[in-house]
Amino acid sequence: MGELIGTVTHFFPKISVCVVKLSQPLKKGEKIKFRSAEGDFEQVVSSMQVEHKDIPEAKAGMEIGMKVDKPVKVGAEVHKASGGSCC
Repeated sequence: MGELIGTVTHFFPKISVCVVKLSQPLKKGEKIKFRSAEGDFEQVVSSMQVEHKDIPEAKAGMEIGMKVDKPVKVGAEVHKASGGSCC
């Protein structure tokens, strides 16, 4: 399991977007894993936003909006997936 990089603080099901409070930096194109009691899934970070503006990378301590492939629960952990970035 990769290092813990953040936690989901909100999820908006109609637009399939979650808010993640980061404890480590994150870049677009990196592969991440969501872990929760409901199950785990991996995806590549395809978009990140702060204040409705696209950003290529985020620093530790930031809260970012991120499009997700599957629903996630508040409190789900976000880890760097083994394999690092895709691009």
